[in-house]
Amino acid sequence: MKEISVDELRRRLEVGEDLVVLDVREPDEVERAAIPGSVNIPLGEVTDRMGELDAARPTAVICARGVRSAKAVKALTAAGYTGELLNVTGGMKAWLGQ
Repeated sequence: MKEISVDELRRRLEVGEDLVVLDVREPDEVERAAIPGSVNIPLGEVTDRMGELDAARPTAVICARGVRSAKAVKALTAAGYTGELLNVTGGMKAWLGQ
């Protein structure tokens, strides 16, 4: 599984790279803090809703700490998703510096 640090994700977003940030946390978690422009699809819905993702663009998958996002990457891959998936290590805790 490919991984990306929050520092690398931040850098890629700042330079305007065309990538999707997929947040697989629950909506109440996303309400408290989210990366601007991210797409929220909770982990339990991610394979059913993978058609909403753009496989032509790299997708950085994030959760609170990196555990659910890793599960989402595995689930999407197993379901046949063909786009590039990057698990964000440390998740939102690392993004927020906690």
